[in-house]
Amino acid sequence: MRTRLEPPPSDPEQGIYRGRRIARRFVSPDGFTVLVGKSAEDNDRLSLELCAPQDFWFHLAGDSGSHVVVRNPERLERLPRATERFAAALAAGYSKAKGAGRVAVHACRGEDVSKRRGQPPGEVTLARWSSLHVEPLRGEDLAAGGAG
Repeated sequence: MRTRLEPPPSDPEQGIYRGRRIARRFVSPDGFTVLVGKSAEDNDRLSLELCAPQDFWFHLAGDSGSHVVVRNPERLERLPRATERFAAALAAGYSKAKGAGRVAVHACRGEDVSKRRGQPPGEVTLARWSSLHVEPLRGEDLAAGGAG
């Protein structure tokens, strides 16, 4: 008799989906976990599997780049400003605009992110969003204590 194997565990706080790390992990200035997708396929898993409805989601406006999720286990209505800007800057830094000056980043809740049938990997649809302008930031730009 053959037994069904359970998939490896996922850990949204660490950016791990079914036993595989799909995101870089950072800690915001206010102590929030910030996850940055590594590839188009990983972006899909991060945004659609690990991102909870109450989490916050960020992406460069109008071009390709990593999806960024800020975990929100406390179910806050709004992120602290420093965390919001930190996550948006990472979304810009891990995108095609990484060498640009100030760029627009879309922000929404996890519940507003979906995927239509036939959309390519990494492409999602947003039900509603707001935009903010930030300068790109990458992990290597952070002090040693910022990345996890």
